[in-house]
Amino acid sequence: MIFSRIHFATLLIATAAASMPAAAQLASKPGAVVTTPHVRAELIAHAPDGVSPGSPVWLGLQITHQPEWHTYWKNAGDSGLPTEMTWTLPAGVSTGEIAWPVPEKIPVGNLANYGYENTVLLPVPLEVSTLYKPPMALGGGTPAMDVQLKASWLVCRKECIPEEGTFSLSLPLQGSTALHKAEFDTAQAAQPQALAKPGTVEVDGHNLKVRLEGLPAAAQGKTLGFFPETPEVLRTAAVSGKDWTQSWQGGTWTATLPLADQRSASPTVMPVVVALAESDRQAGQPIAWRAEAPVTGTWPTTPAPRAEVSPALQAALAANAANATSAAAAGAELPAPSSTTFMAALLGALFGGLLLNLMPCVFPILAIKVLGFARQAGNASAHRKAGLAYTGGVMLSFLALGGAMLALRAAGAGLGWGFQLQSPGVVAALAALFTLIGLNLVGVFEFGRAAPSSVCSAQAKHPLVNDFLSGVLAVVIASPCTAPFMGVSLGFAIGLPAAQALLLFAALGFGLALPYLLAGFVPAVARLLPKPGPWMHTLRRLLAFPMFATVAWLVWVLGQQSGIDGAGTLLALLVCMAAIVWALTLQGRTRVVIATVMIAFTAVLAGAIGRNVLQVVEPAKLASANGVGQRWQPWSAERVAELSGAGQPVFIDFTAAWCVTCQYNKKSTLSDTQVLADFDAKKVAMLRADWTRRDPAITAALTALGRSGVPVYVLQAPGKPPVVLTEILGKDEVRAALAAL
Repeated sequence: MIFSRIHFATLLIATAAASMPAAAQLASKPGAVVTTPHVRAELIAHAPDGVSPGSPVWLGLQITHQPEWHTYWKNAGDSGLPTEMTWTLPAGVSTGEIAWPVPEKIPVGNLANYGYENTVLLPVPLEVSTLYKPPMALGGGTPAMDVQLKASWLVCRKECIPEEGTFSLSLPLQGSTALHKAEFDTAQAAQPQALAKPGTVEVDGHNLKVRLEGLPAAAQGKTLGFFPETPEVLRTAAVSGKDWTQSWQGGTWTATLPLADQRSASPTVMPVVVALAESDRQAGQPIAWRAEAPVTGTWPTTPAPRAEVSPALQAALAANAANATSAAAAGAELPAPSSTTFMAALLGALFGGLLLNLMPCVFPILAIKVLGFARQAGNASAHRKAGLAYTGGVMLSFLALGGAMLALRAAGAGLGWGFQLQSPGVVAALAALFTLIGLNLVGVFEFGRAAPSSVCSAQAKHPLVNDFLSGVLAVVIASPCTAPFMGVSLGFAIGLPAAQALLLFAALGFGLALPYLLAGFVPAVARLLPKPGPWMHTLRRLLAFPMFATVAWLVWVLGQQSGIDGAGTLLALLVCMAAIVWALTLQGRTRVVIATVMIAFTAVLAGAIGRNVLQVVEPAKLASANGVGQRWQPWSAERVAELSGAGQPVFIDFTAAWCVTCQYNKKSTLSDTQVLADFDAKKVAMLRADWTRRDPAITAALTALGRSGVPVYVLQAPGKPPVVLTEILGKDEVRAALAAL
């Protein structure tokens, strides 16, 4: 198991990196220019007649994007966020709204966004009133007005990165500031022109019929791009594709566009922009037109809105967060619970650790231990030492994970139990490790041939290291499975003083290791094991398949985090790694040539597409991803007021792709026809809080419920406290809870 040592070191590095809070993308001193790895942002100005009341003055944030990167328009489309600006100005000076240039349509798979690539200037008019008092010039210099801007933007390629910058600029009050006249003229030319007539928008079933009049002759007969300023009303991807129609009748342009499946607004007026195609635009001529069209007709009934937890639960979240923050800030020790409560929690942790041996997450590690005990059949001393080493690895690992989690919580990082599998890098490292173990078990290579002789001799001198590391690996891969038995205890542990919390984690580890510790010290257990023989070779190869099954599961988990491209890239790299391992088992020059070629090919492949493994893909809408129509919707904290006002009950499924129990409950109880009929009869909004990736909002919600891992199921009705159901969800339990609404 020497390879376990090597790869586990890599795993620990990846886990540590994954657990650190994300660094700020930008840290800059105030100035006119801010540069990040993805954009160059500059605050510029244009004041042709100086800065005085009534004079035209423009400020603007000019963003130059790196190739393939983009930021967003005022309506970002299916994903993204518009650029935001906050100004600090002298008294008597104010700014208007951003004069947004016409955006581009940016396809993203089956979705579409509206935004900007290359270089864009976002102009803002500066309004100087008669109340403005110019500052006195110092040292005989020219008086100037100081303005400051704090801007934030979301810059995306395949991944999206929030960035921000603080800018400052001094505008001379006298004379012309025309250095950037060309940039502002270009931005002005990209502005949509207001139409004399507002046009109309008619709701027709699940479509909108748009009618615009007064478009100039240069636009008539042309195919126009359509940009709604109101987000989440139209199906953006369809508007950007072929699933809509437009036509001309003389000087009148009409279009029929599909409504969004998850419409979030029913406006009475819709500002819309139409624009010429790039090939139809002429220098010096308008390229786009804008109308604020009144909406007629009746909006169709929308699917159940993305609901929110109740005000009571929201208040609990805020209270828990405030208490945790104040306690951390003060460095205060949390109060200790009663001795009876704490002893019950310790027994619960011990029992939970015992039951953890039955979870599928742990099966691959059990396979390794079974094979190890079989090899040492009849050697009581070796059994005892192996049991102690394995127990030490398990308990120290649980203590390390618990200590890291408590330390990060104290530092303000929102982490929950199982956080190591929220990192794509850790998941990929585990998949590589289990692939190597499987290849070794199936006989592709032997550690003695793949590792240097000095390392192999060290392994022979210290065989207990392997038993210790197998205990460490058991904790890393198995800890996300503890929630079904340990949800309450682990949530309880996070709120305990550090010493008692660590004791609870130690009890959990002792429960996990206890069967193997007993097997090492009870001779009767050892005598039940069969004697070594040829059957061990067959067992060894058989046990490779749980390893490969674990790899398949980890690739699926990565696919939930990094998308299909990330999962495909990981599979390709695992195949290359297997080929390298096989090449290293060859002899002579053949080994050198083939291994060198395979290593070089793998390095090139990793450099070309390896980033796909570590990318974080924005979760697709759960309704379409799971093929369950509009029943399940993403959990969010944005619509609590609307849901509470409507008096609608809510069922929340806190889940994650790497949680085996979550997937079992999803395919059994939560897919049962009778259970779903009860949900429909009570008109319960069903929300899914996906914790596959790290999500501070979901972590805070779990903390407020006294939990630190998934699964967690909450049924909340207006005016009632939230009901937390058991982790292994039963049909009768859910139906009884629904009946009590």
